[in-house]
Amino acid sequence: MSTPVPSDFRSGFAALVGRPNVGKSTLLNALVGAKLSIVTPRPQTTRHRILGILTLPHAQIAFVDTPGLHLKAGRALNRAMNRTATSALAEADLVVLVLEALRFTPEDELALARLRRAARPAIAVVNKVDRVRPRERLLPYLAELGERHAFLELVPVSALRAEGIEDLRDTIAAHLPRSPALFPQGELTDRSQGFRIAETIREKLTLELNQEVPYGIAVEVERVAEEEGQLKVDAAIWVDREGQKPIVIGARGERLKRVGRAARLALNDLLGRRVHLSLWVKVRANWADNARALRELGVE
Repeated sequence: MSTPVPSDFRSGFAALVGRPNVGKSTLLNALVGAKLSIVTPRPQTTRHRILGILTLPHAQIAFVDTPGLHLKAGRALNRAMNRTATSALAEADLVVLVLEALRFTPEDELALARLRRAARPAIAVVNKVDRVRPRERLLPYLAELGERHAFLELVPVSALRAEGIEDLRDTIAAHLPRSPALFPQGELTDRSQGFRIAETIREKLTLELNQEVPYGIAVEVERVAEEEGQLKVDAAIWVDREGQKPIVIGARGERLKRVGRAARLALNDLLGRRVHLSLWVKVRANWADNARALRELGVE
């Protein structure tokens, strides 16, 4: 016999939107208490819609992490990322606009304009407040933010240091509709194991490559199999130009070995078991400008 849902239980979708590199993925991970979105210092690391489900005694929040909304959308990949973010924003019960303390850029204005167009209820989360000293410097910024839009709440946090996260969870839950839970108890995300493996590999690649091949890389998991007590994973790293292949592999294959080692250790932790990882680098010319390639690689 199932436990009856309290009449004041709340449930719904909260979309985390904002410009690139403002800390949305770090915030999602802090809110759900698990690493669901990969995080690197590179802008536009998040390419997909990532769902993270948090079930509380009084509410269930389905957080939707989105790619950063950006002005320079010349490539098909960038346009797909903007469409993903805009779509999540339009479908949300509550929009959580994530901003960086004391900064408001043209791309923040773009995100705010999309929010206004969607006409969804919204709160503003001011992230990275741990960098503001003294903290009173936030007050004029918060006042200015309140004049830009009729936000339901303005919530200062530090996602990196998990400051203000509990208050933010409660604030978001309070503004969701009264509804039974949308997902089963214990469910954390709708993303598959293969997706999370591919994203973990891409995170380690992005951290290793830094500035060299930032956006011309995708990862595709080709095979996952149980063999000899291990999970064996074969994955392809796709680059969009022949000249990028030796950069990813590195001298005598050392760079690819480092990426593989870092990814394997992270996957052991993520999956709670021993993983054997094999990586190959392949060329798919101009995949980031090819709509069909983006669909096949799961970007859109």
